[in-house]
Order: sequence, then C-alpha cells, then structure tokens
Amino acid sequence: MVRQIIWSRRAQEDRKYIFSYWNKRNKSKVYSKKLNRLFIKAVELLAIHPNMGRVSNKENIRIKVVKDYLLIYEFTTKELRILSVFDTRQNPNKLKNILK
Repeated sequence: MVRQIIWSRRAQEDRKYIFSYWNKRNKSKVYSKKLNRLFIKAVELLAIHPNMGRVSNKENIRIKVVKDYLLIYEFTTKELRILSVFDTRQNPNKLKNILK
C-alpha cells in the first residue's frame, strides 16, 4: 500500500536550509539536486515500506538514514509524515529536542 506523503513545515524548512547551505558552499545547485533526489527516493520507498526505518526512543517515530542526514517520520495506514530532516553532523542534543 502506498501512503500519502506529507512533509511537515519543519521538514520543508530543514530541506530548504540544507539545500541553501550546499548551494552557497559549492556555488552550484548540482549537489542539492542530487541530495533532493535521494530524499525523494527514500521517502517514496518509505511510503511503501514504512517499517524499514530504525525505531526511535519515541513511540511511532522512525528514522531513515540518507547519506549524512536522518529522515525522521511517523506513519499510519494512509499517511507517511516526514517530521524533520536532521544533519547528523549537528549537535546531537538538537535531535533530542526534535524527538520530544
């Protein structure tokens, strides 16, 4: 069963920030586009197989690793909700705040 994919406002902002960072750093959008394709492929796969992500400490929230990023999500029988995109090179305490 394919679930409807919903990107939370936070996840959308996370993606924009990540892409903006790479665009400025590389002075090109090539890497951002590649990273976006990886995120989209991972989310599409999760919409079909949501249990493939790692279980988090918080009930009903799972984590999928995509390169140096964590896709934090929850799902129901009809929806896959992406809660956040977390850069693993950040302070790990930020992740604790997201998973509260």
